[in-house]
Amino acid sequence: MGERADSYVCGVSDTPLLGETIGRSLDRARERWGDREALVSPSHNVRWSWREFAERVDALAAGFLALGLERGERIGIWSLNRPEWTLTQFAAAKAGLILVTINPAYRLSELEFALAKVGCAAIVTATTFKTSNYMEMVNTLVPELASAEPGHLRASRLPQLRAVIQIGGSLFPGTIPFDEVATMGGARHREQLERIGKDLQFDDPVNIQFTSGTTGSPKGVTLTHHNILNNGYFTGRAMRLTENDRICIPVPLYHCFGMVMGNLASVSIGATMVYPGEGFDPLATLRTIEQEKCTALYGVPTMFIAELDHPEFASFNLKSLRTGIMAGAPCPIEVMKRVNNEMNMGEVTIAYGMTETSPVSFQSAVDDPLERRVSTVGRIHPHVEVKIVDLEGKIVPRGQRGELCTRGYSVMLGYWDEPAKTGEVLDRSGWMHTGDLAVIDDDGYCNIVGRIKDMVIRGGENLYPREIEEFLYRHPKIQDVQIFGVADERYGEELCAWIRVRSGEALTADEVRTFCQGQIAHNKIPRYVEFVDEFPMTVTGKIQKFLMREAVERRLGLKAAKTA
Repeated sequence: MGERADSYVCGVSDTPLLGETIGRSLDRARERWGDREALVSPSHNVRWSWREFAERVDALAAGFLALGLERGERIGIWSLNRPEWTLTQFAAAKAGLILVTINPAYRLSELEFALAKVGCAAIVTATTFKTSNYMEMVNTLVPELASAEPGHLRASRLPQLRAVIQIGGSLFPGTIPFDEVATMGGARHREQLERIGKDLQFDDPVNIQFTSGTTGSPKGVTLTHHNILNNGYFTGRAMRLTENDRICIPVPLYHCFGMVMGNLASVSIGATMVYPGEGFDPLATLRTIEQEKCTALYGVPTMFIAELDHPEFASFNLKSLRTGIMAGAPCPIEVMKRVNNEMNMGEVTIAYGMTETSPVSFQSAVDDPLERRVSTVGRIHPHVEVKIVDLEGKIVPRGQRGELCTRGYSVMLGYWDEPAKTGEVLDRSGWMHTGDLAVIDDDGYCNIVGRIKDMVIRGGENLYPREIEEFLYRHPKIQDVQIFGVADERYGEELCAWIRVRSGEALTADEVRTFCQGQIAHNKIPRYVEFVDEFPMTVTGKIQKFLMREAVERRLGLKAAKTA
């Protein structure tokens, strides 16, 4: 036997990258699929063809120019999933603006941070949703709005913010109603729009997304037309989407999953975007799939679990489904199998990536054997390179774990106005260091085995939470489980399990440990087992293990061993 190949893979493809802007892609969609449905949002009574959608986008883009917004300026969008969000996404791209996608869960200080960090000139904001009163928060942040002439705001805390555009609800003083913006542009602005369209380059920045960093201040990931349009396109191609497909998008638009893998996959391939509601609701999602005959469904694992376990699940006809994506967090194998069998998603794919890489780098294929689809994140995406490196930055052999690094068209320009932070993750050869631990096998399939930061070091041995979680998912009474490290005076760290038990079932810590005995190594059996109703997580479904660790250590008074 010769020595094993290195963990380096490169996505070879006979399909070239799209060398165009998002605006040009929308113009093409209008030309090719004009009468087909582009966007359906039943709760907003919207059903637009590509022609109608593109016309609305052009009118809004001209309105942005009429407001005095200039190419390269930043425009924030702060709202849950609704048609106005998508109009803003495409209109900003056409007008040469940079769309700043703001997490709808943000509160005052986070909103102020995001707007100030990138210097937004305008913000499109929802009025309210459930317990979030968006306009009230904006008014608190910029009290000058109430007496400002609409579009001519001068705010001391946010000096660059000139316009607040309000979606729906009764109008607050100083704001511009969203629907009015589309009526503001005249012939002059339409001509200006055309000039910008010819002048824009696909390498220009078009989007800033704040990473929901599990530590420290969020960083503004700056992405180009080329980054995200191509990533949407190749993600869609991996599912074999065509203009006959209808994608159910219950994932948040403000994040790459919704706006890139959903909206930009649709515009580049002609598929229909279907929004089941503003925020995620498993029942509304199931109802929308049935009524709209969706062929693809997106979600993070917790969403699929909520749909499968809904008491009315069995009453819905999901026969139209064929494919979709489960991503955003590690996908439990048992959940993947249920989605495959019970939701009729025989061609469901797993995708892996990060905001900084537009986001997808690996995706399983619709015809990968089920075993591969449930146990890996698939193979390298077209036109992307990946290598797995050790702690010294050297490539490791296939089958060995290390940090996943990626390079190619999908890598961000950098973190907005943070060259030092950019330099920490983006090296001079163009490799993005992900912080994820991965293994690439001899056939090129990748398995994500954890985060470097999640790895637990117990008595000098490296333990990988993901491996233990996958084992515990086999227990029939366990619905969801998270493993993390907590401080320990003797070993440095010990394992703790937080478990959500299936409804109607009862489980004890001893039963869990007994289930592990003889099946996994003694040092992988959690010392602490706790039963919880939910896990702390970001809006995008990323589990925040550091909060779980802090809670347990505080409650149990755990301290790490004293070191010299």
